[in-house]
Amino acid sequence: MNDQVNYQNNPLHGVSLKNLLIELVDHYGFEILHAYLNINCFKTKPSIESSVKFLKKTDWAREKVEAFYLYQFKSLPRAMGKQFFLPPRDRIIPADQTPGEPAVLSLEDAERMRAKQAEKTAAFGRGGRPQRSGQRPGQRSGQQTSGRPAARSEQRPAAHAGQRPSKHNQSTEAAEKRDKPAAGTKVDPWAKARNSTD
Repeated sequence: MNDQVNYQNNPLHGVSLKNLLIELVDHYGFEILHAYLNINCFKTKPSIESSVKFLKKTDWAREKVEAFYLYQFKSLPRAMGKQFFLPPRDRIIPADQTPGEPAVLSLEDAERMRAKQAEKTAAFGRGGRPQRSGQRPGQRSGQQTSGRPAARSEQRPAAHAGQRPSKHNQSTEAAEKRDKPAAGTKVDPWAKARNSTD
C-alpha cells in the first residue's frame, strides 16, 4: 500500500476543523468535551466559532481535539511507534482499522480519569521528580532516614596518628573553633547578622 491510500484511511482526511467540532459537539456537548480535554474554550462561553478560532491558533489544543476525535469518537486503536509522535492528521491508519461506534462518555468517568491522573502525578514525586528507593513521600533527597548511611560530610575518616590533616579539614576545624563560643559565655544569636551589616 502506498502512503496516499493510508492517509485517506485517516478519518481526519478531508474533514475541516469546524465540521469535526460540529460532530463532536452534536454527539457529546461542550460540557463533556471540557471534562475530558480540559480546554477552556469548551467551558467559557463555548461556541463552534470561538472554539475553531482558538484551535486554529493553538497547535497543542487542536492536536488534543483531533486525537480525541480519532480515539474516542471514531474508536480507533491508539497510535503506536513512530505514528504516536506525529500530529493526528499526519498519522497513517492501517487499512484493516475501521472506525467504530463513538465511546460512551460521562462526567463521572471524566472525574475518575482526572483523579487517576492526579494520583499518578502525586506518585511520581514532589516537584516532578521520581522518588528514590527507600525515600519516604515528601522527603528531600538529602534528608537522613534511620537505617541509612550518614551524609558524606559526616563520614570523614579520622586522621591517622602521625598524619597531618588535609587543608580542607584544617580550614573546617578552624571555622568550627572560631564559631564555637567559649564555655560559660552568653551567646548572641544576632551577632553574625550585626557584623555583616556593619
